[in-house]
Parts: sequence; C-alpha cells; structure tokens
Amino acid sequence: MTAQNLTSSYRRVLLKLSGESLGEHGISGNLSKNITLGIKDLVDQGIEVGIVVGGGNIFRGHEGAALGISKIAADQMGMLATCINAIALQQSLEQLGIEAHVMSAINCQPIAEAYNPKEAIRHLERKGVVIFAGGTGNPYFTTDTAAALRACEIEADILLKATKVNGIYSKDPLTNPDAVRYEKISYADVLAQKLEVMDATAIALCMSNKIPILVFNMAVGTKFSDVLINKQLGTVVY
Repeated sequence: MTAQNLTSSYRRVLLKLSGESLGEHGISGNLSKNITLGIKDLVDQGIEVGIVVGGGNIFRGHEGAALGISKIAADQMGMLATCINAIALQQSLEQLGIEAHVMSAINCQPIAEAYNPKEAIRHLERKGVVIFAGGTGNPYFTTDTAAALRACEIEADILLKATKVNGIYSKDPLTNPDAVRYEKISYADVLAQKLEVMDATAIALCMSNKIPILVFNMAVGTKFSDVLINKQLGTVVY
C-alpha cells in the first residue's frame, strides 16, 4: 500500500499509549522521542492523530490502597499523571515542528484546554495533533475506556493500541509459550474469552460504533504507519 492509499484509507486515527511507553518510572527522553517520531510519521502522511496517554509511569490507581488512599482519590491522582505525560508529549512534538494541543477532561487550565469534542475535531482538521488527558474525567474508568470514548467522539477510522506484545494472544505470551496469536478476532470473541487487551467497556464502545482496534507492539519501530500498512504486525479486532 502506498502512502497515498494509506492516507485515503485512514483519515483519522486514535493512538492509545500506556504511561509506561514513556518510561518505566517517570519520563524517558529517548522513549518520548521515539514515540513522537512515530506520530510525526503519521502526520507527514496527512493522517489526523488523536492520542490518549495513560499515567502508570507516574502513579497507578491501585497503588493508592497501600497508601491508605481511597479509590476515588487514587483515580484522580492517576488522571493528573496523564496530564503530566500529555504535556511531555506535546513538548516533544513541538520540538519536531508539529502543532500539538493538550485537552483535558479535568480542569487543568491554563496548562491544558478543556476537553470539547467539536474543538478537538477543529484542531485535527487543521492538522494539529490532539492529546487527550485526564482519562474520561471520572473515577472507575480506565484510560482504555477513555481512548475508545474519544475515538467515537472524534469519529476515528481506527483505534491503535500500543502494547508490549505483537498482538492479542489466547493467553499471556510472556508466561505461556504455547499461547496462540490471533491475526484477527471479533469484538464478541474478545469479550467472550475475556482477553485482557482492553477492558470490556472499551471493547463494547468500539463494537457499538464499529471502530476497529489494531493492537501492536511498540517495539515495531518509530513508524506507526507500518502497522497500518501491514496489519500482520498486530491483531485487528473487528
């Protein structure tokens, strides 16, 4: 598939990044640069890019219990962590000459715009990258669900889910050498088999809005367009 065909096939994508993709603890300059080079690769081909980033490299909600922090407060701390990561990505993209906007579901002005789906689409149409921070803005919802929700709201053609493995397996391939990798799998089968690639709410949202999910390994390199051209590098949920 040529770059022209790639652009025509995917006008707009939503990229879901884990916080750990930016660093195991905190933010790694090298990892952040590699990610933004991958984003630039998509932008250079005329693809509109929205991003949802997690905050697990800074704080994970389940860590709050050990500190005596309530579930709601811990989730709120996790939302703030996503804002930190979003600003780091914004700065890294701007260093590459790419216009980038941080839009937050929680009030973080003046460091982030308040999330507004219509304004987000306007930014995308003007070829600006939009980084969605703050999760859904509510506790008890994961950033996977936030990614699915934003993908629906901006009418993305596909949701790209970056992981540590090259697709979806029948069981955890890191601990089960006999795990089978799927090239394609239906939303219904992901839910029925309780495959933990994304939470059930995120899968159901994409299913009801017919947004395919492409699960791929971040280690594929700095060209995210490679997984769009060659989907065998990951697993398609449809």
